[in-house]
Amino acid sequence: MGPDTSGHFPMTTPTVLSRWRLVLGRYAQRRITAPLSGSQARMARVLDYLYNREYRGRGVRPGGRDRAGSLDPSQLTATRWLQEAKALFPKQTLEVVEKHAIERYGLTELLTDPDVLSRLEPNMDLLKAMLTFKGHMKGRVLDEARRIVRTVVEQVRQRLEKEIRRALTGRANRTQHSPLKVAQNFDARGTIRRNLKNYNPRLGKIIADNPLFFSRVRRHIPWDVVICVDQSGSMVDSLIHSAVTASILAGLPIVNVKLVVFDTSVVDMTGYVSDPIEVLMGVQLGGGTDIGQAMLYCSKLIANPRRTVLVLVTDFCEGASPQRLVALCRQLAEAGVKMIGLAALDEEATPAYDRKMAQRLAASGMEIAALTPEHLAQWLAKIIG
Repeated sequence: MGPDTSGHFPMTTPTVLSRWRLVLGRYAQRRITAPLSGSQARMARVLDYLYNREYRGRGVRPGGRDRAGSLDPSQLTATRWLQEAKALFPKQTLEVVEKHAIERYGLTELLTDPDVLSRLEPNMDLLKAMLTFKGHMKGRVLDEARRIVRTVVEQVRQRLEKEIRRALTGRANRTQHSPLKVAQNFDARGTIRRNLKNYNPRLGKIIADNPLFFSRVRRHIPWDVVICVDQSGSMVDSLIHSAVTASILAGLPIVNVKLVVFDTSVVDMTGYVSDPIEVLMGVQLGGGTDIGQAMLYCSKLIANPRRTVLVLVTDFCEGASPQRLVALCRQLAEAGVKMIGLAALDEEATPAYDRKMAQRLAASGMEIAALTPEHLAQWLAKIIG
């Protein structure tokens, strides 16, 4: 809180002081004596349960000089903490607190107790955390994890599917009209010409009783699309979007999609390409990175190089021989394979990748870009259209 125009700080109200007490935690209670309401006291307890871990991580003894006997309610458990947090905080705040609990303070019991997991709000951050700890899940916990994966995947699919399908399934055919009335296909000029006879001079308007709409031209896409995705720990965001994008592409009638994930080993997930939930539940995050080995495997999937697009999703941090990777990239380009390397994006959608390695691959015939799935679909449409 800053000073007013006279240079003096405004009077602090009890409400403001109470909020500062919540922000600063229990160690501020000796200096900030504003009373907390019942709900604020519950909030303070919930926040202390989580953020006191920050002090422990810095070697501060629990309680410090303020340790004393009290009549506080019994110690919170992870289950009880989550129940209180859901009751006290709005959704946006709750998601931030849950994210801190799992990622920053290792409150992994939130992911290993099925009752707790069933109460967590499905979102992208929770999905990423679950994929990280998936190896420790069994029984009911695994069932709850699948439910959350299914929910978040559907959210991502709904956001991406319309744009991807629109980019790849056709453009307006301006020589033929369609009985389907879709706003984006509206033929304004044709409609005016057709309805000039309905001009009303009194109103000064054309009464269009017969609007015209263009039909769509369906592109025939006799191409194979091989999507090769790095599953090292830093690639979780890209992995989720790649799995959903691959499933959408696989739903297009004439596109043959193959999906491969890799770290220092290669796993062919083509058999599950239409089911991103199985893909995500099957990946193993972490480990090293051998891009060259994955590209070599993908090269063996290519039957018609001049009708193949290879999409490599990675941060380009090659752990094996870069010479092998560069040589293989050059061979594929010379054979006519269209290649694009998609750089990893961080949580702020900023490219995070080894630029020198990417530049070497670009010089060997691979196009390098940092694209969203929608822009990838537009790129594919330009290549195979």
